[in-house]
Amino acid sequence: MKAVVVGGGLGGVTTAVALREVGWEVTVLERAPEFGEVGAGVGVMPNAMRALAALGLADDVRRIGTPRVAGGVRDPRGRPLAHFDASRAEHVVAVHRADLHRVLRSALPEACLVTDTDVRSVDELDADLVVAADGIGSRIRRALFPALPEPVYAGTTAWRGVTKAEFPRDLEISQTLGPGTEFGVLPLGDGRVCWFAATVAPAGGRSGDELGEVRRLVGDWHDPITAVLDATPPGTVLRHDIHELATPPPTYVRGRVALLGDAAHAMTPYLGQGACMAIEDAVVLAAACAHTDVPGALAEYDRRRRARTQSIAKASRMLGRVGHKVRNPVAVAMRDAAMRAVPASVAVRGMTKFLAWTPPKLSLDR
Repeated sequence: MKAVVVGGGLGGVTTAVALREVGWEVTVLERAPEFGEVGAGVGVMPNAMRALAALGLADDVRRIGTPRVAGGVRDPRGRPLAHFDASRAEHVVAVHRADLHRVLRSALPEACLVTDTDVRSVDELDADLVVAADGIGSRIRRALFPALPEPVYAGTTAWRGVTKAEFPRDLEISQTLGPGTEFGVLPLGDGRVCWFAATVAPAGGRSGDELGEVRRLVGDWHDPITAVLDATPPGTVLRHDIHELATPPPTYVRGRVALLGDAAHAMTPYLGQGACMAIEDAVVLAAACAHTDVPGALAEYDRRRRARTQSIAKASRMLGRVGHKVRNPVAVAMRDAAMRAVPASVAVRGMTKFLAWTPPKLSLDR
């Protein structure tokens, strides 16, 4: 059986690895001139780590990342709002997106990775299965569901960067919430730190000094935020507006085509599950393809993925509304007081429904 994966991001290459595990011939078509990932770090959540374990890649990811437990949430003065006890939480593996992509590609033969290929229609593809992993602006989704509303601006613009200098290895993953703004720290395995900042703002804003814009927002916040910004090369800071697929497609499959990752369920990043959902998608799709024909496999994939991914997208959207998007000083004080009042054990239990996912078994038995 032959599959073509359109899109060579994290979801696309994971899908290729997973389908090859169950005996499929796979070609990945990437529009860019080379494979890779731009951006900064990603926290590979425990649910995604289980999916990678099903592919035999979890240990490789741990070797290039840093297993940590989210240290907690603070206000701009550094006062704790929430803390997650290491004894009660599962580990997140912090890794640079480019390094994670490299591990996934290493499990694929070079011949199946094809660059400089712009797919405009699935009709031009000779395959039993087409996987649309072509991102939030998916042309394939648009062709399959022309009446579906386009992705919408989520009201937040974000910056991402990686320090050049190394930081102490005991630095925690952390998030700081201020009025209408947040800042996050994600220590990487080599001592560098990935960071992100987000603020409520009109879409389309740009600056000749994006690092300066971040300093204007959070430059007087608690340590180590200033040090992290000081250690970041100014020209490397990325800025993007956050969009989401607020109206999901009525199905993730049509004919021989499966939508996967952001093409199916682009979500806001407030739960840190966007890339993780794409990795889950890949394993579920491959498991379904291992034991039934393509129509049956796609029906199973849609049944298993649509409800879960859409519920996580909804929860992420809500978390943004009660998190960094709160700007009124009275509302901010109420939010902070409510967060301090929630025991860490309760907060961890609240995440369980998202993290407690078990991947299906990959098998060649049909």
